Amino acid sequence: MSIPADLRYTESHEWVRTEPDGSVLVGITDFAQDALGDLVYIELPTVGKTVTAGQVVAVVESVKAASDIYAPVAGSVAAINEALKDAPEELNRDAFGAWLFRMRPENVADVGRLLDAKAYQAQIDSEK
Repeated sequence: MSIPADLRYTESHEWVRTEPDGSVLVGITDFAQDALGDLVYIELPTVGKTVTAGQVVAVVESVKAASDIYAPVAGSVAAINEALKDAPEELNRDAFGAWLFRMRPENVADVGRLLDAKAYQAQIDSEK
C-alpha cells in the first residue's frame, strides 16, 4: 500500500496536498478506498462552502458502505472534482491521483499539523 511522503494525512484517512497557490487538494487514502471496496457514488461539497476542521463535507458510497469525508482544516471549498460524479471508481484506480475537492485553508499552518507519512503509517498499522 502506497503512502506518499509529500502528503499530509488525517486520522480519518483523508490525504492533503498543498498546491503552489496555497490551496490544498483533498482525497481519500489508498487504505480508505481499499477498506471501502468498489466505490459507486460520491456526494461532493458545494463550491464556496465554509467548513471547520473535522466537519463532514462529502460522502463516498461503495458496495459495502457509505463513509463520511471530513474537512482536514478550516477553510472554504474552492473547487470540486466534477469528473468523479460520473466515475467514482477512479478513486479505486488511483486514490492519490483522484482528488475530491480543493480548499483554501483559513490558516495554511494547520496543514503542517496533520499527520506525516510516517505517523499515518503507524496509525494504519495499529488498525490492522
